Amino acid sequence: MTQRRQEHRNVAVLAYDQVQVLDVTGPLEVFDKANGHLPAPHYRSFVVAPRGGALQTSGPAKLHVDRTIDDVSTKELAGLDTLVVAGGCGVMAARKNPHIIAFVRRAAARARRVVSVCSGTFLLAEAGLLQGRRATTHWESLDLLAAQFPRILVERDAIYVRDGTIWTSAGVTTGIDLTLALVEEDLGREVALAAARDLVVYMQRPGGQAQFSRLLPARRPNDRRLDSLVAWIEQNPAANLSITALARRCAMSERNFARRFVEQTGVSPARFVEQRRLDFCRQRLERQDITLEQLAQDSGLKSPEVLRRLFQRHLGISPSAYRERFRTAAR
Repeated sequence: MTQRRQEHRNVAVLAYDQVQVLDVTGPLEVFDKANGHLPAPHYRSFVVAPRGGALQTSGPAKLHVDRTIDDVSTKELAGLDTLVVAGGCGVMAARKNPHIIAFVRRAAARARRVVSVCSGTFLLAEAGLLQGRRATTHWESLDLLAAQFPRILVERDAIYVRDGTIWTSAGVTTGIDLTLALVEEDLGREVALAAARDLVVYMQRPGGQAQFSRLLPARRPNDRRLDSLVAWIEQNPAANLSITALARRCAMSERNFARRFVEQTGVSPARFVEQRRLDFCRQRLERQDITLEQLAQDSGLKSPEVLRRLFQRHLGISPSAYRERFRTAAR
């Protein structure tokens, strides 16, 4: 295998207390596997954090820190190729640490490219690096990112997003997907593919992160009639769930019903019904062996073709592919 360039690339991975360990080790493993398919190591990676010693991650593992923020010299920053900013449940505290944010700004100004993994996107946003740019993060934090940073163009179904020299990725393992793309850009497809094979992962993951997200809105209605209706819809996806039928069930006019439903749940009745039926189908495919014909009938979608179109529109894959990917190991 041949590489496009021979120079070393220095990679700094920023960590902090309660960082997600896989946000750090995932990219590091990809760079290491790529090095293993070259005559000499191409990537020189180190973990940097506000303090030295063993860093407690969000799980039981502790992480070794190679450098503290204060230890990274001006010379090292001048030679920095890639800054990787990890996410984790400690990211909100890290956002409030001016020492961390100052380092992100300083390193980003010198690095050829800047990368965030999962909720690490919030540190880039706090540092002012994402204004007017496209970006993504873990599906659970997309609404928060959009609300707190309205000038960011949030992409909701992307595994990773590149906007110029800044790359952001979705949740946790998507840092591996993104890093494989970096390796491919640097060293070519053969090296990236070899690294993916070593890690037993897709070179390019099929579909987006919507496959992994919860679809139902978190908001429950305060209105007793609508709350009862929502519970009934969730138990009866195959029923007549037209706006006319639902409004009649609540003893409301269609117009008033539609307006109140959006106010209470944040989505239209039609959107809620579609999401509920899709979520119902996902759960059945994950847990049971069922024909697509029967599933379409049980979910109120009427035909396998309507079912397939729904999955493609929302998840980017067919119901059959979803079943193979997500059904429980026990089955």
